[in-house]
Amino acid sequence: MSAIALSYGRGHLDITLPPGARPAVIRKQALPKLADPKAAIRGALDNPIASAPLAELARGRSSACILICDITRPVPNRLFLRPMIETMIASGIAREEISVLVATGLHRPNLGDELAELVGDPWVLENVRVENHYARDENAHIDFGFTKTRNTPVKLDRLFAEADLKIATGLVEPHFMAGWSGGRKVIAPGVAHHETIRTFHSARFMEDPLAVQCNLIGNPLHEEQLEIVRMLGEVFALNTVLDEERDLVCVTFGEIIASHQAAVDFVSGATQVPMDRKFSTVVTSSAGYPLDKTYYQTIKGMVTPLDILKPGGTLIIASECSEGFGSPEFREAQARLVELGPERFLATLTAKSLAEIDEWQTEMQLKPMRLGRVELYTTGLSGGDRELTGVGVIDDLTAAIARSISRSGDPDVAIIPEGPYVVPRYAG
Repeated sequence: MSAIALSYGRGHLDITLPPGARPAVIRKQALPKLADPKAAIRGALDNPIASAPLAELARGRSSACILICDITRPVPNRLFLRPMIETMIASGIAREEISVLVATGLHRPNLGDELAELVGDPWVLENVRVENHYARDENAHIDFGFTKTRNTPVKLDRLFAEADLKIATGLVEPHFMAGWSGGRKVIAPGVAHHETIRTFHSARFMEDPLAVQCNLIGNPLHEEQLEIVRMLGEVFALNTVLDEERDLVCVTFGEIIASHQAAVDFVSGATQVPMDRKFSTVVTSSAGYPLDKTYYQTIKGMVTPLDILKPGGTLIIASECSEGFGSPEFREAQARLVELGPERFLATLTAKSLAEIDEWQTEMQLKPMRLGRVELYTTGLSGGDRELTGVGVIDDLTAAIARSISRSGDPDVAIIPEGPYVVPRYAG
């Protein structure tokens, strides 16, 4: 009998494997921690990629806006926001003309104690304006027209678009639609209008075989995001990479596309793990807090390991769902999935040019459901919410693994403790 810890909530969940199970634990390659993260950030700001240093960029600017990811991403904002802001002030930008904007996309705003946790530094909240993006606020956006390639309407948050110095910050990790998070993704969908977000979350994009994790080449979401960035003009970015303990292992700063690509190049090889076989039983997580706060975010962990799941196999995912289900719109989409079934639900999506809010996550859930059986272990959902998941909800991980082994006759079990932050690839 052996126990393995899965990321779960703010800690870990120990799972005991049934007798005879043969575990293959899949982790990303260990990356060396930065000995002095604050010095590394200062070095990145002083030695940027494809741009001048931040102190020089800020000189002569009338205003600045820094984008940060919302609470669903464990970005170490506490490490870099203050040095960035202090550099801007020292270069002549008035404190009252510097703003921090939370790139919520269509997620809920982060307020009160949660905002303080997200920013991570009381000095920032006391010294500059900190706002949330509201994608449904018509007056809060500037209309840039349409992208040339795919005719996506482009409307972006006015506070960011009108800033003299524009900087996005974020975390570079695998993203199950856009290839990689961070960089350009913090702008769109991060601070985009709901019509922009709903266009490139429509089935026309979501069903594209190149709109998958760790792929930027030919990925229609990524290509639209790049075009939107270019429509904005001069934009810069600070990108971070974290290890399994959430410690900083890489930081890049500079021109938004080049600095993002540098971070992707750094982490790509360590994150994608080649496997020489597929498995009938895959056990994974939603990467723990903050990504496993809702069932909505949990679906990312269901999609990432599909390359190593045998057709007809069982994918078991553990996610705390401490905040419950997700938005009312997502709940409505899941209700339609349960009522219609996967095929009829997908048929309702393909004719739309504008996706309904949050139904794209339900659409992504169809991918594991097409391939095999999905089972969820959670302590945060009860009653009707369990039925709305559309998957099997279990209360005993060991028993679920034993049943999967019994069904398949295959004792090998793939275990991915860090969920969607690790991308196993079948190399056969």
